[in-house]
Amino acid sequence: MTKDEIRSGILRALMQVAPEADLSRIKPNLRLRDQLDIDSMDLLNFVIGVHNEFKIDIPEADYPQLATLDGFIDYVAKAQGQKQG
Repeated sequence: MTKDEIRSGILRALMQVAPEADLSRIKPNLRLRDQLDIDSMDLLNFVIGVHNEFKIDIPEADYPQLATLDGFIDYVAKAQGQKQG
């Protein structure tokens, strides 16, 4: 799976949590919570959405890695590689 495909899947999951968000304005290296009006429950629901989208386990200890869009993309890419390998 390419990083562009991963990004699209992550943004699909984000739209479920923040449908009013303008995803084209998201800066990939800035914290999502700073860019979007989402609270901790929204963020948890977003993580669950990514889990469902990619069929990967995301332990709570890994949540700090998921602060940015780039962080999510890198995390999923690594998890996909481990899943296939």
